[in-house]
Amino acid sequence: MRSAPSATDSLGNPVTLADTASLPRIDDFVEGFISCEARAAEVLAAAEDPSPIVQAYCATLHLFAESRDAVADARPFLARARAGAAQATSREQRYIAAIEAWAEGDIARAIALHHAQAREHPRDLASLKLGQYHCFNTGDCPGMLRLALAALPAAADVPYLHGMLAFGYEQCHLMREAEASARRAIAMERKEPWAHHALGHVMLTEGRLSEGLDFMQGVSDTWVGLNSFMVTHNWWHVALFLIDLGRDAEALAVYDERVWGVVKDYSQDQIGAVSLLARFELAGIDVGTRWQDLGGYLAQRLDDHVLPFLDLQYLYGLARAGRPEADMLLRHIDAFAPQAPASTRAAWTRVCVPAAHGLLAHARGDFAAAAEGLGIALPRLVEIGGSHAQRDLFEQVYLDALIRIGSESALAGAQGILQQQVNGQAESLRLRRQADAVHARLGLPAFSAGRPAPA
Repeated sequence: MRSAPSATDSLGNPVTLADTASLPRIDDFVEGFISCEARAAEVLAAAEDPSPIVQAYCATLHLFAESRDAVADARPFLARARAGAAQATSREQRYIAAIEAWAEGDIARAIALHHAQAREHPRDLASLKLGQYHCFNTGDCPGMLRLALAALPAAADVPYLHGMLAFGYEQCHLMREAEASARRAIAMERKEPWAHHALGHVMLTEGRLSEGLDFMQGVSDTWVGLNSFMVTHNWWHVALFLIDLGRDAEALAVYDERVWGVVKDYSQDQIGAVSLLARFELAGIDVGTRWQDLGGYLAQRLDDHVLPFLDLQYLYGLARAGRPEADMLLRHIDAFAPQAPASTRAAWTRVCVPAAHGLLAHARGDFAAAAEGLGIALPRLVEIGGSHAQRDLFEQVYLDALIRIGSESALAGAQGILQQQVNGQAESLRLRRQADAVHARLGLPAFSAGRPAPA
């Protein structure tokens, strides 16, 4: 017989606890997870409590390590959660099942369970945010939005839901709705870093670069007590604005002081560093020996294969650092892709593999091969996950390959891409310089030279 719930979490969801002293740690996880705060990890202090939901939350944290050991580390917690699941509520049972599906690599099933949870228990916002994470990683932007919309009638009082809604809107290119939701979240809770992040995306996408920089810097005083991903990623967005505005020294300082070095062993911190260093170089900024410092950490990632989006950036970083492990990682990607879990296999085989070959070729100066591999991958790049802003790195590498090939047809292709980007990013000095250089090589005027930058 199922036990009656012994308490409710801070969002009003009933929880079944063997030890009610664990309730504050459950609230730390739920509140910390949806607010991107480091205190989510405090649930590990209750790891001795056999309560199924406590064990499932501990497993969740281990899986978020996004490492080759993450599943093995999570399994003991999942076994204990499953052992007690018959005594748990249906909400808790579904959450446990979703974490088990994640650990097994069945992301499609995990997403389906999170959608069901959002419909039946719309105030289970930890489940909702995790569902958005999986949708994000598989390129299902409408799924991200559906999850948040399902919870809205029951959880409109929670500012962090509006932040989740804002990012879902933004990834679906619904910029007006995204900005409105982000601003509502921030009006309710100024320290809402996910809403800051979503609004930063909107301003970058719409070419509001100076405004975006001012906004992000203006709320950065609240980025305290966050998990390392959230704090480094919001500063990563600050650096993007600085790069496009031609403030190179400031952008490098943000990398050195805010992006790289918070938790160097963490996957998301590593790919943020790879992405910024690559963008610096593509913008003509000298990064000195920074690749070498990063490369030593990336060399530990050769067998992870958690997400194709991660592996691609590990590979490029290793290659730019001159590490021989880049060749080994490419071989491992080629071997893993056909054996990847069914729900993500196409992303590995049809997108990650050609993109990986293209990225390694670019890092080593084979620009024709780079353009070929990336050209195959780009039309389906959304399938590997990441945001528009994050995936733009691969498009920048492809564009650089075309320019470096230097044939008239390649430069013509580059011109078409660049000028469209300039049209949408009129403040970007980086893009204007690149477009003018391509125009010069094509025997065309430097069209942006006579255009003053917007005030």
